[in-house]
Amino acid sequence: MSLPADSPERRLSNTPFMDERASKRRKTDASQRQADSENESTLIRRHPLGVRPAGNALTSNKNAKACAGDFARFPDELLMHFLEVLQVPHLLRLGSTCRALHAFTRSEELWRNLFVNDEFALHWVDKPFILTAPVKQWPVFRSWSFQNLLDTYSDVAFRAESVDWPFKTYFEYLHNSHDESPLYLFDRAFVEKMDLTVSLEPDLKADYWQPGFVGWDVLSVLGEQRPDHRWLIVGPERSGSTFHKDPNATSAWNAVVRGTKYWIMFPSSPSLPPPPGVYVSADQSEVTSPLSIAEWLLGFHAEARSTPGCVEGICGDGEVLHVPSGWYHLVLNLEPSVAITQNFIPRQRVGAVLQFLRDQKQSVSGFREDIDDPYQLFVDRLGAADSELLEEGLEDVQRQSCWMTSKGKWDSLKEPDDEGGFSFGFADDDDDEVV
Repeated sequence: MSLPADSPERRLSNTPFMDERASKRRKTDASQRQADSENESTLIRRHPLGVRPAGNALTSNKNAKACAGDFARFPDELLMHFLEVLQVPHLLRLGSTCRALHAFTRSEELWRNLFVNDEFALHWVDKPFILTAPVKQWPVFRSWSFQNLLDTYSDVAFRAESVDWPFKTYFEYLHNSHDESPLYLFDRAFVEKMDLTVSLEPDLKADYWQPGFVGWDVLSVLGEQRPDHRWLIVGPERSGSTFHKDPNATSAWNAVVRGTKYWIMFPSSPSLPPPPGVYVSADQSEVTSPLSIAEWLLGFHAEARSTPGCVEGICGDGEVLHVPSGWYHLVLNLEPSVAITQNFIPRQRVGAVLQFLRDQKQSVSGFREDIDDPYQLFVDRLGAADSELLEEGLEDVQRQSCWMTSKGKWDSLKEPDDEGGFSFGFADDDDDEVV
């Protein structure tokens, strides 16, 4: 309701005394709200399962963890590490045994990791994708710039294709090169040279860690005998790599720390042709692209984009791209870029790696010279770490071998006979049996 300007109520509300009281009341209310807000911000919310910080055990008469049997002996951190290796059914069963284990097995981080790994395994292990968040949490993402790298590693020598240059030399080349196909810094020993700390899980004491979707990298069973698997990649605009597959049938992730990269990718399948302008050996182990990136883009890019299976995308600062095992890919830096890449083996691709190591020995790469039989080494180490996974992988190899054998027989049946006619090779009516 609106009051007339000359009404007593309206006049009172406009007096200095009333204004002062109203002002004090507003200030008091605001102060109270601020105090309440500060109190709320300092309160620790009660855990939904009644779990309290470990320090309360010093004054509490009861500790639910005491009912966890032998698990009660584990420090909390060790118990969580143990739970991380369990699958969903085992976590649910263990969590139903007592209140304490129920709380431990309901850890949000534990289930988040399980969900990400399961989602990757079920839907994305054979598909390229880009994630926009994980790399932005890395300390090197915040600290690395071209100037920072120059200031910190000026005299450290890195491999740029066939030469080893101090970073200051490559930095000068990067900013002054007009080559059509510039030299690409691609160094496999950068972690040791730069004294970096690498972690499997997010850890602010580390310089970077693998993206969460990777989960358990089966290649890690080889320990110090694993082949080359991670590289620092630095290059100017126009630099990059022509079509290739990642080594030893591995998958990979490629994280852009600075810059922008263009990717064009194709799945590898007997039913699909290779990318235009790319030549592949009969067993698909050797990929040859005789043209430079610029020549290929000018001559084949338009055709490639309409080829079945083609996937292309741009990966920018702080983004990471998944390269599935066996996919052809070409990469072009659209601007000066810094990236970290690493090869890995997801559980679902163990069979492909076993078959590659066994049947394509001439193409196996990255192992030390003193390792004579990478296939047997991998079989032995994987068998010791996870015999069930090894058995599954070997069964997958057997299925693939049977399929290739049957395909080979079918192809031989379709070959023309000596007289030039077409024959399926069935026996004549006079033969005793049909083969």
